[in-house]
Amino acid sequence: MTNFEKVKSFLLDLEYTIMHENPDEELFIVEKNDAGINNLIIDCEDDILVIEQLIMELTTHNADVYKDLLIMNREIVHGAFALDYDGKKLIFRDTLQLENLDMNELSGTLNSLELLLSEHAETLIRISKLK
Repeated sequence: MTNFEKVKSFLLDLEYTIMHENPDEELFIVEKNDAGINNLIIDCEDDILVIEQLIMELTTHNADVYKDLLIMNREIVHGAFALDYDGKKLIFRDTLQLENLDMNELSGTLNSLELLLSEHAETLIRISKLK
């Protein structure tokens, strides 16, 4: 079984809906609406599984916003907040080793994202409304 097939099997077992898959690029776009996860990118990159979820477009760039994000970042069990190269998009990102990836590891990252979205929803909504 290839890493791509293994990850696909885990995603289906974890009840994620695969919206798009590209076997050539070893890439999935998945969602789990009841957990608030949409367009989650899961990419098998050589030996690494890259998991990225766009959280929001940042409409303001001030120290208080970054401070709030870094404080929340400390509480994320698996993964972390990151910015895109332009600093305009807030992303949740985690990377896992594919060589010995098991469903518990992938589940841990996905549960961490779900927990982040539910526990910090008010703060993230407030940040998204700042101009």
